[in-house]
Amino acid sequence: MATRTVNDREATAARLLQSSLDHSYEPAIDIDWAAPLVEGLWGLPERRSSLYGTELWEGLTEEQRRTLTFHEVCSIARIGLWFEIILMQMLLRYAYDRDPRRAHIQYALTEIADECRHSTMFAKMCSAYGVPDYAPRPLTHELGRLFKTIGYGPAMFGGTLFVEEILDQMQRECMRDETVQPLTRMVNKIHVTEEARHVRYAREELLRIMPKTDRKQKMIARFLLARIAYLVARNLVHPDVYAAVGIDPKAGHRAALANPHWQETLRWSARKLVPFLREQELIGGTWEFLWRRGYLV
Repeated sequence: MATRTVNDREATAARLLQSSLDHSYEPAIDIDWAAPLVEGLWGLPERRSSLYGTELWEGLTEEQRRTLTFHEVCSIARIGLWFEIILMQMLLRYAYDRDPRRAHIQYALTEIADECRHSTMFAKMCSAYGVPDYAPRPLTHELGRLFKTIGYGPAMFGGTLFVEEILDQMQRECMRDETVQPLTRMVNKIHVTEEARHVRYAREELLRIMPKTDRKQKMIARFLLARIAYLVARNLVHPDVYAAVGIDPKAGHRAALANPHWQETLRWSARKLVPFLREQELIGGTWEFLWRRGYLV
């Protein structure tokens, strides 16, 4: 396993707490929720649509394509909201067992507060776009319940990094794209700014705990991490989004999974994280096939 220099836990937490004071948003105030959508702009960049380049895509009008991206960006936000609720529960359990006087635990509580605002922000965005609730399917929902109950240590911080970093890659591109609706761009700007702190917190904690993690714990973490990565990748775009533009959900889902452009988007979103997780021995062995089936490696 590659070794990296890691900062003092309390010093990092103190810097993150100060950054939270200096660079945080209140979405209820900082987003103009009453502003109308801009005619002709997309929900997310056109090339990041799950059907981009397929025969189904070619059969859609320009208006239908834009409509599909509204539903897709809300589906991605909804899976992010689902995992943020899981993460909040894991962080609460983490803080429950530790000394709240420590800056490290105070930052964990600060992150929970951030995630509460992000979850509300994603929900309000979905409402503003007027789309259905693209909640994870029942099995995925129940597996999330299991993960938040048994996920700890490497699996907890690795899973957090996975979801936050793939969303971060998509959102960084999206917030700079002037073909995208201002609502999407502002939501993404807020999330990217605040999640940068969460990513640093999780990365450094993972670097601290991995040298103390034995072989059995690594095997468990590899399985849990591979499972959550596969579930999230397969559920970023809910099959029901395709019904909004007259496409059978099953046919749309099959086309998206077979679409080289969408597969490449998934690999692109995970490109910075996968090498880091390999260094930490959290990708590899028996369960790597789930990363491949999720088009993440």
